[in-house]
Amino acid sequence: MGLRDKIKTPKDKGGKKKGASGGGPAPKPPSMVEILKQNKAIFDQKWKENRQNTAKLSDFEIIRTLGTGQFGRVMFVRHLKSKQPKTFFAMKILERQKVVSMMQTDHVLYEKKVLQSIDFPFLVNYRYHFKDNASLYFILEFIPGGEMFTHLQKVGKYPEVQARFYAAQVVLSFEYLHFLGIVYRDLKPENLLIDQFGFLKITDFGFAKRIDEKPTTTLCGTPEYLAPEVIKNIGYNYSVDWWATGILIFEMSSGKPPFASEDPLKIFEKIMNARVKYPNTFNPMLKDIVRNLLMPDVSKRLGSSKGGTDAVKMHEWFKPIDWMKLYQKKVTPPFIPEVKSIDDTSNFEEYDELPILELPEEIYSDLFKEF
Repeated sequence: MGLRDKIKTPKDKGGKKKGASGGGPAPKPPSMVEILKQNKAIFDQKWKENRQNTAKLSDFEIIRTLGTGQFGRVMFVRHLKSKQPKTFFAMKILERQKVVSMMQTDHVLYEKKVLQSIDFPFLVNYRYHFKDNASLYFILEFIPGGEMFTHLQKVGKYPEVQARFYAAQVVLSFEYLHFLGIVYRDLKPENLLIDQFGFLKITDFGFAKRIDEKPTTTLCGTPEYLAPEVIKNIGYNYSVDWWATGILIFEMSSGKPPFASEDPLKIFEKIMNARVKYPNTFNPMLKDIVRNLLMPDVSKRLGSSKGGTDAVKMHEWFKPIDWMKLYQKKVTPPFIPEVKSIDDTSNFEEYDELPILELPEEIYSDLFKEF
């Protein structure tokens, strides 16, 4: 049920809808707070569910690899049992052995719960999940525009209008996730997909965790995007997502993150020093929002201090953004990727194709019984 279905226009004594023919004011559209509350009620209901094996591998034709990771890969697949003759998805395959050896079991189980519970315009949509003897599978919507990382590498850096457009969608997504009690913890251009219309879709919820204001201490994420409190192992919450937002804005606007090195330890050292060298191309407002997001003191960091997400949205740099129109996708994106058809995968890099691992017997069945 959409938001439009939830709003009922009151009737007057004559049985006519007020506002339908000049008999009264039109119903007021829901505010963002009301939308978030409605979404949270839906989320809470889905969170209680424990759906298992909503599909199987034979339901899909595997076409090609879209990306690779530490635990497996993402494949482009066609759904063979769909009522529509051409229905395509992205299949995320996680090999059980690799997940266990890298101690990521809890993260994978959490990713399943998060994916089946969330629903937001700028977050990738979950469709199915299942498992076999060797692997775990997520079936997600296919986003044909490819990764922001690939597009950013091609152009070097984004014009300010484009960087702000993408950053605003991240802000709205974090507002939604944090309202649900979820910290994302893995923001980076590689996890931001661009759809055929030019809007963002955040993907990869392997590090997402529901904390409900309670601090967590897990060291996870991409080194260049880690907040100081994560490195210090002192306990953190949603503050780390706002720090990462500052890193993203800087990288989109300059072509590289502010703290970079081939040695992760040197990256951590630079983050702890928190000395940012701003390019001359950064105007005062762009520099100001990055500086306030990359504030080492969490109590003073934009988004984590007084005003929360509203303080981020009200920053002068975001003044051109109409937040409700953006949420409704009633704005024109500054860039639309070239997508020739619904099965066009040309915006993704080419990879060597490998067969899907098969095993005669199930491994680690107890660890993944909740998947």
